[in-house]
Amino acid sequence: MIRLGRPRSTSRRTAATAPTRSGPSHPQTRSPGIGEYRRVRGPDWIGFARAPCGAPTVVWVTGPSYVWRAIVTSRHGAALVREDGPVAREQEDTGAGVLVLAGTPIGRPDDATYRLVRELTTADVVAAEDTRRLRRLASNLDVRLPGRVVSYFEGNEESRTPELVSALRDGARVMLVTDAGMPSVSDPGYRLVEAALGAGARVTAVPGPSAVLTALAVSGLPVARFAFEGFPPRRAGERARWFAALAGEERTLVFFESRHRLASTLRMMADSFGADRQAVVCRELTKRHEEIRRDVLDRLATWAETENPLGEITIVVTGAPASAGRDPSVSLEAAVETVAERVATGSSRKDAIAGVAREFGLRKRELYDAVVNQRSA
Repeated sequence: MIRLGRPRSTSRRTAATAPTRSGPSHPQTRSPGIGEYRRVRGPDWIGFARAPCGAPTVVWVTGPSYVWRAIVTSRHGAALVREDGPVAREQEDTGAGVLVLAGTPIGRPDDATYRLVRELTTADVVAAEDTRRLRRLASNLDVRLPGRVVSYFEGNEESRTPELVSALRDGARVMLVTDAGMPSVSDPGYRLVEAALGAGARVTAVPGPSAVLTALAVSGLPVARFAFEGFPPRRAGERARWFAALAGEERTLVFFESRHRLASTLRMMADSFGADRQAVVCRELTKRHEEIRRDVLDRLATWAETENPLGEITIVVTGAPASAGRDPSVSLEAAVETVAERVATGSSRKDAIAGVAREFGLRKRELYDAVVNQRSA
């Protein structure tokens, strides 16, 4: 164990820029998470040697093939414990590169894990969905990015993947991060994972925040079985057909949606799933203006149409009742004929479809599409 501290002969005024016994001087900086500190450099490591009064603070110190864990206990020093563990052993044992999929905070930088900090400081290459956001996160965490930082997003995913795979073949440690949450979950990552495995590289993960799991946890809806459906289609017609196909799904459903389409999406859900289906809209999860609204789909759609909420949106919808599936003995063609008979006797098409769908155990949207298709045939 090594104790680092301010030289006894150095005054508080000059401590920020005083040279240390083991390396050149560095200017004092201010960290939102750690407070004022002074960098201390050794032969092949760099650390921090000043922290605010109060509870011990943990920071990470990295070398070329190992990691130090620094427990800062006072304003005058830090106890450093060398950890030769995962980073050093992994590449020594395999001799191959490692792809690390790392989860990043979905709102608050202080939700970042120590492993995320450590991986950021040891990666040879960091592939980021948005390099500016990555550097902003690194700044908030007081993390230096010694590795090469490259962009990796939907527009260049196909062209950048071979370059990253080449680095993995050369034994590099490649880290993949997205703007928020876990890579590959409605974000870039799948192509790179597939290519890395094909090249014989090891793929591992740094678990982190997830808007999907966070929304499920706070929703108050059944979560024993759920399905994540990502973003609904953008085109209104395709979106309506997509929701109609999901109307009988008994698992709790999770969606992402743009704020610009939230109102129309909730209205389509109410039409396809039923106006009284329970749902939750989560806005700006973990952020300052977090809002979690629980209600039936019809009232949620009205709220969205009136309020036009802003921010990142996650929608959780309870699954269909077990009895909501169609009876196999029921013929869709027979239901269409029944609708035609009722329209012929004076009922409106809308009322006829609603009544027949309820009686036959069919989804209104499914029956409506069948009626329209028959008329256009």
